[in-house]
Amino acid sequence: MSSLRDRAKQLVPTQLTERVKGSLVEYGVRTSDKRPLPDFLIIGTKRGGTTSLWNYLIQHPLVPRLFPAWNTKSAHYFEEHWRRGEAWYRSHFPTVRQREALEKRHGGPVRVGEAAPLYMFHPLAAQRVAALMPSVKLIVLLRDPVERAYSHWKERRTHGIEPLDFPAALAAEQERTAGERERLIAEPEYFSEPYDWYTYRARGRYLEHLEPWLERFDSTQFLFLPSEDLYRDARGTYRRTLDFLGLPPHDLPDFKVYNDRRSAPLEPAVRAELTDYYRPHNDALRRRLDLDLDWPDRVA
Repeated sequence: MSSLRDRAKQLVPTQLTERVKGSLVEYGVRTSDKRPLPDFLIIGTKRGGTTSLWNYLIQHPLVPRLFPAWNTKSAHYFEEHWRRGEAWYRSHFPTVRQREALEKRHGGPVRVGEAAPLYMFHPLAAQRVAALMPSVKLIVLLRDPVERAYSHWKERRTHGIEPLDFPAALAAEQERTAGERERLIAEPEYFSEPYDWYTYRARGRYLEHLEPWLERFDSTQFLFLPSEDLYRDARGTYRRTLDFLGLPPHDLPDFKVYNDRRSAPLEPAVRAELTDYYRPHNDALRRRLDLDLDWPDRVA
């Protein structure tokens, strides 16, 4: 009998938390017409430092977190939750009055955003964002795709989603994800877990996935950041991002690395194969963006 009572005590806080969250979500949707759309999006890349950069930005007094009902860095609206509609999306962001209060307290301007690395990779996200927020600013972190792919696999492995070793996962990628991109386009409300989880190699073909964004937004709306710059000089990259967003300088006491995963080095043979694979894609990316991406694939 006592064990049942103990279980009930454990359940009550969870039930209350869910009830409070549900009420907050409902309130956010009801007041969605008073909640402006975000000023910026961090659209990629997965395992490129987006969580770290996001956490640095929300420590700025003029960059509010998402609405308290959402304990996250993203609404995932333009890929996973498109069916929920614009009012649901707006519910994630502060009201006009809340923004004005922050501006008055800290001297403005407020900049609101979210970080969703799947946005860059989703085949419909660019057109959806352009239709709803044509003036939004876009931040893109680009990491050496070999390291990105390996880090992606380590994350899936850590979460218990990936049973295969890295070479086997690379070999299985095409079969696992076959038809998923086409289905995402054909069924706008569909969300594909394999397309998110197992696209280790495909996600590193950055230019292929950036082209829909480059076609729809002016070059002045983009900030491209090599992830390696963030890792080497987080403070300098943070300052550059604040300047891009039109925010006043704000120093942080430290620049903690988020979601870092230590592991054994990548096998040399796998590294060599991936480096060769990405070389033409990286060369095209450098030319298209006029970026000095100092990745190991570049021939001296």
